[in-house]
Amino acid sequence: MAADMDLSALRAAFSGRLLTDPCDMAPFLTDWRGKWKGRAFAVAQPDDANGVAAVMRWCHTNSIPVVPQGGNTGLSGGATPDDSGKALLLSLTRLKRIRTVDPVNNTITVEAGVTLLEVQDTARSSGRLFPLSLAAEGSCTIGGNLATNAGGVQVLRYGNARDLCLGLEVVTPNGEVWSGLRALRKDNTGYDLRNLFVGSEGTLGIITAAVLKLFPLPAAQVLAFVAVPSPRASVALLQLAQERLGSGLTAFELMSDSCISLVEKHVPGSRLPLQDRSPWYVLLEVSEARDEGQASSEIESLLESALEDSLATDAAISTSLSQFDALWALREDISESQAAEGPTIKHDISLPISQIADFIEVTDAAVAASFPSARLVVFGHVGDGNLHYNLSPSPDHKTVESRGAFGALERPINRMVHDAVSAHGGSISAEHGLGVLRRDEAAHYKSQTELNLLRAVKAALDPQGLMNPGKLLNNS
Repeated sequence: MAADMDLSALRAAFSGRLLTDPCDMAPFLTDWRGKWKGRAFAVAQPDDANGVAAVMRWCHTNSIPVVPQGGNTGLSGGATPDDSGKALLLSLTRLKRIRTVDPVNNTITVEAGVTLLEVQDTARSSGRLFPLSLAAEGSCTIGGNLATNAGGVQVLRYGNARDLCLGLEVVTPNGEVWSGLRALRKDNTGYDLRNLFVGSEGTLGIITAAVLKLFPLPAAQVLAFVAVPSPRASVALLQLAQERLGSGLTAFELMSDSCISLVEKHVPGSRLPLQDRSPWYVLLEVSEARDEGQASSEIESLLESALEDSLATDAAISTSLSQFDALWALREDISESQAAEGPTIKHDISLPISQIADFIEVTDAAVAASFPSARLVVFGHVGDGNLHYNLSPSPDHKTVESRGAFGALERPINRMVHDAVSAHGGSISAEHGLGVLRRDEAAHYKSQTELNLLRAVKAALDPQGLMNPGKLLNNS
């Protein structure tokens, strides 16, 4: 058994920390939501890529499974070991160097343990923007962002983590280091190894560093909080905004009134910035205008047309940084407010933008008919087709017994929602990854040919099956 092994050779192989005490290991063995809890015989925290390689060589020699972990902020159980206690948990949080910033090439090279917020701040200090933006940006790390191909609120303009990455440094399952840190936007010299590892959730190798794209800082940013009568109107407003604003449109978020009500209830000081309530709201951001006056003028002109065409019924526009932050907080505080309300059933889905309104209409009606005790809490990045189609218990179901009954609805609700996603040409995982949460469901919606190809890639790069076993792909 791994727990009975002499770890002296492992301890001598790398600089950093090796934790074996259960109390020291405990924070690494439970996911951020507390939904999964596993066991490991040790937690290794190397100081650099060579240390990661040394750990992987030892694990490869001894046939030890490895579970890579970044900031441990994932939502799908992808960085938590199983309960066998056979795995080594490999934490990347000590790989914290920002290696280079190149403002001329608009790139930054960072190690996997650097937090997203640190990358944003370093870019800003050099007069540049790193646009990936997530609620967990103060604690999530770049390695994890790339391993899950994180999205966030500015995918509409800048793309996912995959689109923001030019090169990688990766440690392979047998402990070799692939140095692919090329700061190039064009490189047609073979298979795209970078994109194999981005989004692979640590099942093919371990990302230890990355070259990331930077952009000029916007001269101004203006935000509008817009009341819209329906998701169909929001999609029409998105089309109008793209026609009028072009690349200046950097975010387009949709939220139901139930989302805003939860934020008002659980976040002190939060309030609806409009006189009357609406069933739906859009948060619309414009940036990169020549100055703030131009950005405000562009949004005002857009909203005038939207009001005339009945695509919107009211709107509030930020006129200061504090108002800008307060409007964004209404969107960013939704998840924590839903968690404060009680148990949740979450879906991170993507759809063709043209199918979003139909999906919401059809699925809302089906859920209401079959599960009347559930309350829909729907929001997301409509500009790129990503919805967080979530449910909470109805306010009328507050007892422990009724909330337990709500938990029992998760499996049938998942199937209903995901069947509807599939019928509308979508995906059941947009930006959170499969982990263990959606692993088996994803297999249900994939063809056997696609599953065979995925397993062939896994077998080619990780023939012993040691990398993050049981995640993303099942063992069958």
